[in-house]
Amino acid sequence: MRPVEKIILGIDPGTNVLGYGVLKVEGRKPSMETMGVIDLRRCTDVYLKLGRIHERVLGIIDAFHPDEVAIEAPFFGKNVQSMLKLGRAQGVAIAAAISRDIPISEYAPLKIKQAITGNGQASKEQVSAMLQRLLHIPQESLLPFFDATDALGAAYCHYLQMGRPEKASSAPHSWAAFVKQNAQRVR
Repeated sequence: MRPVEKIILGIDPGTNVLGYGVLKVEGRKPSMETMGVIDLRRCTDVYLKLGRIHERVLGIIDAFHPDEVAIEAPFFGKNVQSMLKLGRAQGVAIAAAISRDIPISEYAPLKIKQAITGNGQASKEQVSAMLQRLLHIPQESLLPFFDATDALGAAYCHYLQMGRPEKASSAPHSWAAFVKQNAQRVR
């Protein structure tokens, strides 16, 4: 019998640099398919950035056909404007996944770091190094941006959570599931 295959797309939202990582799971063995960044630093119009995020995330979805999306939740900081920008980028990436009816799970940065390194306060460098070891990623495949390994970290965290019953299963992970669970509220 052939092992079950699952593709998980991890996303680290950002309006200047958005990271993505694709994790392939065969049976219980994860491996990195790809990781990269969507570099939006040259684009100055905020709405054009959001449009490009949507377009590029859809392109990644169409290229790799993920079964699920794991997205990093915006980090709650003191700068409200930064939170708003990150929330918009996250929302656009989520909308892209919803448009393809892909289930979405959201993970706090602390949870991702804890799952990968055992330390919720780990640095981006520590997360990257641990993923490199766990997934046997060659040094030349690493990017100068930690956004890519952060996104791969979200996918790997989701992989670790897949078999755990404490994960909330009642929350809808797609628009279709939301409508089905809330038929009385949606017309």
